[in-house]
Amino acid sequence: MNVFCIATVAITLVAQAGERKVSEEDAIAKFADKTFKFTGGEYKDEVFHYRLLSPEKIEPGKKYPAILFLHGAGERGDDNEDQLKYFPEQMAKPEWREKYPCFLIAPQCREGKSWSGFSRPKDPAAVSEQMQVAEGILAEVEKEYPVDLKRVYLTGLSMGGFGSWQLAMRRPEHFAALVPICGGGDETRAAALIKLPIWAFHGAKDNVVKPELSQKMIEAIKQAGGNPKYTEFPDAGHDSWTPAYSDPAGVVPWMFEQVRK
Repeated sequence: MNVFCIATVAITLVAQAGERKVSEEDAIAKFADKTFKFTGGEYKDEVFHYRLLSPEKIEPGKKYPAILFLHGAGERGDDNEDQLKYFPEQMAKPEWREKYPCFLIAPQCREGKSWSGFSRPKDPAAVSEQMQVAEGILAEVEKEYPVDLKRVYLTGLSMGGFGSWQLAMRRPEHFAALVPICGGGDETRAAALIKLPIWAFHGAKDNVVKPELSQKMIEAIKQAGGNPKYTEFPDAGHDSWTPAYSDPAGVVPWMFEQVRK
């Protein structure tokens, strides 16, 4: 490779990195920085920050869908920014925001903690304090903003996929649709989900969270009498969320079509 080609490649990479940084900063700017005071457990009376994307224009008397998004393990912390990667960043783009006005709620799990107790075999139904915070934030948004309670959606990826399965099994009547990506759950409690519209995703080559975990959940729900949707991307590894969320004719429009009865 000659010097000119090397320089061209370097300039291109720098430009792409710059575009990604601008895109991330633009997405962060569109999400309001909100706070929630947790009153129990280890974090008694501690203030948690979360992000909220609201419809660009809120019409008087109109109610809007809400989405609770649970991020993956790589986005844990307390900077109140990392959890906006992937799905929230996509939904903040003008074309998605215009087509799907909603309240997108993005809490952030603390470092070293988890949304779900599924990783603790002794008590897979255990509700972590991080999940309690997320539930409290959801309740607060539903109370303070014009949320259509018949169109509240739940989705998450990786660690958030596990959390989504668990929260949906605990409160299946609260959500209009569930979209868990590259996660897993407790198949013994699958009967709780037979009436909830579900579309799960996984990458066939995922060596971080085995696709068998999604497969088992889907099969257990079917055996219990449910009719969940499942898509497994044959060439995808752990990142099955990008092809799942970004398909303009895929799960996002499907999710917004669901209405809780």
